[in-house]
Amino acid sequence: MTRMARAFWLEAPGRGAIREVELPVPGADEVLVRSRFSGVSRGTETLVFGGRVPENQYTAMRAPFQEGDFPGPVKYGYLNVGVVEEGPERLVGRTVFCLHPHQTRYVVPATAVTPVPPKVPAARAVLAGTVETAVNALWDAAPLVGDRVTVVGGGMVGCSVAALLARFPGVRVELVDTDPARADVAEALGAGFATPGEAAGGRDLVVHASATQAGLARSLELLRPEGTVVELSWYGDRRVALPLGEAFHSQRLTLRGSQVGTVSPARAATRTYADRLALALELLGDPALDALVTGESAFAELPDLMPRLASGEIPALCHRIRYDGEDTGAGARSAA
Repeated sequence: MTRMARAFWLEAPGRGAIREVELPVPGADEVLVRSRFSGVSRGTETLVFGGRVPENQYTAMRAPFQEGDFPGPVKYGYLNVGVVEEGPERLVGRTVFCLHPHQTRYVVPATAVTPVPPKVPAARAVLAGTVETAVNALWDAAPLVGDRVTVVGGGMVGCSVAALLARFPGVRVELVDTDPARADVAEALGAGFATPGEAAGGRDLVVHASATQAGLARSLELLRPEGTVVELSWYGDRRVALPLGEAFHSQRLTLRGSQVGTVSPARAATRTYADRLALALELLGDPALDALVTGESAFAELPDLMPRLASGEIPALCHRIRYDGEDTGAGARSAA
């Protein structure tokens, strides 16, 4: 009998649908995973949903198990936690994380799933991909004991970076965001908080994750002489102007990029992608990271939910999708 599943597709920019998809029979080195949770990041995924991936970035922005092409139709996503139903004996019954789009069941190579440590709840493990980005950023940034560090941008990535920095010995970390409501999240993560106008200056390191021109300019302003801004934002098809004629040269400031698509050069010789993801899952044993999940909806609600997340009608860091009670279903539902 043919086995079916249901998957969320971006049919066209701003319009999603749930489609019925046929599952292949798992091979000897493959696993069949039943989804329990997936996560929607308001950063990259909502840019994809709005059709804002630049054409010259189509290849670089492909997700590991993406189907279709930008701007659509495309099946996109990368934060999935499920249970292995079929596959190698060592994995059957295990809760695993996979960089897979939103889908009720899926078949992938066994090497594509990472077991979730017993101490990490499945519902929190959807954050693994974002915490992995934070791990890579901190390998790039290399903060030192006692550093004064600011994270500009209290989104999902920025908050993940702040959470890890707050656990560095002697590091004083301040999360900066235009939304005063992020103060509660910062407190839960163990970080200080300030709006851009109130942010402390003289910082050794600033990690920028607001994806705004104003945020990046303010990041440079907060540095001490010879300080560094590590840029984590992805701007899609937007161009950014910077005040490089002011203190940038006289204070010998540094602006460097960080991107999770490759392992940081600081660790590339000794760590693999699998090592990095396993570390991110281990770090998710900290219950404080639950503060990054700011909403939850059923899988069937995704076509109606995504436009509201993309527009900002629903403010969110990570919005969790649950699959309890989902069967394969039939047909497709759409929403503009």
